[in-house]
Amino acid sequence: MASTTYVITIDGPAGVGKTTLARRLAETLDISYLDTGAMFRTLALKLGLAAESMTEEAIAKACAEYHFHLKGHGERTQLFVNERLVGSEIRTEEVGMLASRLARLAPLRKALAEMQRKLAETQPLVVEGRDMGTVIFPHARFKFFLDASPEIRALRRMRDAENHDQPTDLARLTEQIRQRDVQDRTRAIAPLKAADDAICIDTSDLDISQVLGLMLRHIDASGGTARCR
Repeated sequence: MASTTYVITIDGPAGVGKTTLARRLAETLDISYLDTGAMFRTLALKLGLAAESMTEEAIAKACAEYHFHLKGHGERTQLFVNERLVGSEIRTEEVGMLASRLARLAPLRKALAEMQRKLAETQPLVVEGRDMGTVIFPHARFKFFLDASPEIRALRRMRDAENHDQPTDLARLTEQIRQRDVQDRTRAIAPLKAADDAICIDTSDLDISQVLGLMLRHIDASGGTARCR
């Protein structure tokens, strides 16, 4: 951890707006952002359900075949795996549920943690996920934990899907998010929870700009903005 540069973590459950906020915060601070959930989803899609029956050695070997890197800063940050841009194919609820299931596999989590820490060794980052402030970057300069009710998060996901011409059923989506919450919060390895020193923000009644403002004010009050440039 000593070689980590400057890291701001944003943790929280599915559909709370972590990716959008991470992009905008990174844009404001002129640094890169890392979508760790996208890394989990990518490997979940690559490995499939078969990973659940694989030996630890086999999982570690399979993960070693994939390498991630970032290009760009702020909202223009792009995630690549084996030189290929990670795209929208990982953004379905089904892939998200699979990623949540595979996240319980210790060798997969270990491999991804090493990849994430390595990315942070060479550049300042805003990172978002579910255990960034508790497990991956416990010594991060700033930590935020975002939350909102399952109903609010499902409604946001539905509107986003409709904007991309992908209509979905709100009741089904809400239930999927509830199930995902149970998986994430109760798993034995790195369960979803706020770090003891994280700033917790309930986004249920706040829009993206309001949440971003709260985060920036906290960073500015601690002298963090100038230090990360």
